[in-house]
Amino acid sequence: MKFDKIKNKGQARLFESSYLEMLTKTHPLVIWGMYIPIIGYSLYYSNTSLGFNITTVLTIFFGAMFFWTFFEYIMHRYLFHFSSENPRVRRFIYVMHGNHHEYPRDKQRLFMPPVPSLILASAIFGVQYIFLRQYTYMFFPGFMLGYLIYGSMHYAIHAWNPPFKFMKPLWRNHHLHHYKAEEKGFGVSSSLWDWVFKTSFELEKEKEDKAKVRELMFDK
Repeated sequence: MKFDKIKNKGQARLFESSYLEMLTKTHPLVIWGMYIPIIGYSLYYSNTSLGFNITTVLTIFFGAMFFWTFFEYIMHRYLFHFSSENPRVRRFIYVMHGNHHEYPRDKQRLFMPPVPSLILASAIFGVQYIFLRQYTYMFFPGFMLGYLIYGSMHYAIHAWNPPFKFMKPLWRNHHLHHYKAEEKGFGVSSSLWDWVFKTSFELEKEKEDKAKVRELMFDK
């Protein structure tokens, strides 16, 4: 994940095929549009067809959203920043996440695009169903909303200044992860697990480099 220089223009070419290359890009609203109906229907189905009361539905739903923040941290730290000398593994990591570190202004690759997203979401639903059975219809939508919020937060951090003062540490945590130390600051939607696992930055000791921050933000 070490690059000589952050590239402020263009985007990585991931595949020779123009068709495959097209399938690696998407807009956040496309992904929201895909999953919001699934999330809504799953919760409705849990209450009306499976007979779970509203309290149970909402408890599991919000619990799954919280679980997402932990899953996000683990994936970012141990998969997206996995170090290997194997060329195929390095290629996989670059396609999944490394290209974002090299081209942080590429706004088309912050969400997983529709086709692989649906395949992976189906696999995740299947795994969850093995362990949770009918509770999956409440857990899965919370998990997926957590993902949508994560992706949107990631987009916002690269697009705008924090809208509220209390959100500034979250913004700075991710900016420092990009240009200061990639072995810290793995939380995007939440800094909780960075604090728990001691991978957070000591923000009060970090000088804010506005020029570096601008290099990580989308062109207006």
